[in-house]
Amino acid sequence: MLVPVTMVACSKQNATPTNPGMDMVDTSARLKYSGTFINGPYGSVSGKAKVYLLNGLYVLKLQGVTISNGPDLHVYLSKEIQPVNYMDLGRLQSTIGDQVYNIAGSPDFTMYKYALVHCQRYNHLFGSAQLQ
Repeated sequence: MLVPVTMVACSKQNATPTNPGMDMVDTSARLKYSGTFINGPYGSVSGKAKVYLLNGLYVLKLQGVTISNGPDLHVYLSKEIQPVNYMDLGRLQSTIGDQVYNIAGSPDFTMYKYALVHCQRYNHLFGSAQLQ
């Protein structure tokens, strides 16, 4: 008896994100912090990370990003480049283009100085941006 076997790879798709707040067209959004991504030891990330204050809530916008594929990629706000004390903002929406992540609460950005793209499963840093 033959049994079909399907192999599934664990990688991100290069789909365009569909976050409705992605364009940040609201003129009341104020840029608070920004940084440019640098590559980590396990992947590559280029583009910008920008924190906006919009209607009393913080959002992180990844702008013009290109990110190498990897399994279980998440976006973090972190106190360190290697995440020990961090806020998980969710799974990476796409490996290319602009995307927006809601930030819960009002973190102290004098402490949460980094935006990271991090592989949660293997604890691998793909890239970081220091927010200034």
